[in-house]
Amino acid sequence: MKTSIIDKLHEHLVNGNGITPMEALKKWGCFRLSARINELRKFGMPIITETIKKNGKSFANYFIAQ
Repeated sequence: MKTSIIDKLHEHLVNGNGITPMEALKKWGCFRLSARINELRKFGMPIITETIKKNGKSFANYFIAQ
């Protein structure tokens, strides 16, 4: 059975890992991480968004508070 990106993302976050859009693209080919995060939030997952600024650019890091 093929595992969806939502399932992979859920497992990744529940295991205590954070994820950025670039990591999601490299790991699973996911171009729309924020949309997948929004879907998981609708299911009740308490996902936190942290904005990271690096080299003059900003991007999100998503994780579940431990």
